[in-house]
Amino acid sequence: MEKNSVLGSNLRVVALLGLTWLLFWPARSQAQENYFVTYTQHMEEPGNLEFATKSVAGFPQAGNAFLGNAFELEYGVKTWWTSELYLDSQTTANESSLFTGFRFENRFRPLLGEHWINPVLYAEFENINSADKALLEVVGHDGINDFLERNDRSEKEREVELKLILGSNFKGWNVSENFIAEKNLAAEPWEFGYAVGVSRPLSLAASPNPCRLCRENFTAGAEMYGGLGDRYSFGLHDTSQYLAPTMAFHLPSGPTVAVSPGFGLNSNSHGFLLRFGVSYEIDQFVSRLRGKR
Repeated sequence: MEKNSVLGSNLRVVALLGLTWLLFWPARSQAQENYFVTYTQHMEEPGNLEFATKSVAGFPQAGNAFLGNAFELEYGVKTWWTSELYLDSQTTANESSLFTGFRFENRFRPLLGEHWINPVLYAEFENINSADKALLEVVGHDGINDFLERNDRSEKEREVELKLILGSNFKGWNVSENFIAEKNLAAEPWEFGYAVGVSRPLSLAASPNPCRLCRENFTAGAEMYGGLGDRYSFGLHDTSQYLAPTMAFHLPSGPTVAVSPGFGLNSNSHGFLLRFGVSYEIDQFVSRLRGKR
């Protein structure tokens, strides 16, 4: 019964993304991110709009299987400024499906051009509830026990999240580090976390012949992320930690499809998380709308 519920939710997500893809097929797709938790220094091109979904399936032994979803709209405001809106939802087997809130984030890149290390400043406001299972980041003492209780959205969580994003490109490799600080506005202490990612295309040289399954269309990598405690107990004690390989397929003139099996590194973590997502970018979205009038 649990597997059927999760599978049904997966199919609905895929169908919605397929419809979006067909509606905007003439546009060009360009991948901005190769990770699920770690942010790189790459910004959205000004005027471009990206539709994306990030989903995570978990299978806790002492609880019900779940599927957390975050539907993303990312817009390039300026060369140095990217803005995003997330709409979160989740389905838990034998329980219910819920809309769990929204997140509004902005990223600012103070140094334009490519440098050895490229810093990006990140600020987000979250208005979600206690049933949220999108797992877009892990901070503080977040752990598997938070996912064992039955769905309850009565507790509102209004939070501010700040990140320092550092990214570097070297001979085709991308190395990104994120340092996270999150504060619940209801007098809770600051919580901390991190994410680190490394990735590279399977080939840096483009094939001379048109093809979809060329090596240069695939990017492989890995990311590690977890909590670092809070203001009163900073460190790795009683936190959850994860290591996850990643693979992304950038379909020419189409969407980017990504998958990442994640593995918990301690007893406070989920033993296994399966992340998957689809993204699709529309060049000069506002200009296209004006041109159709």
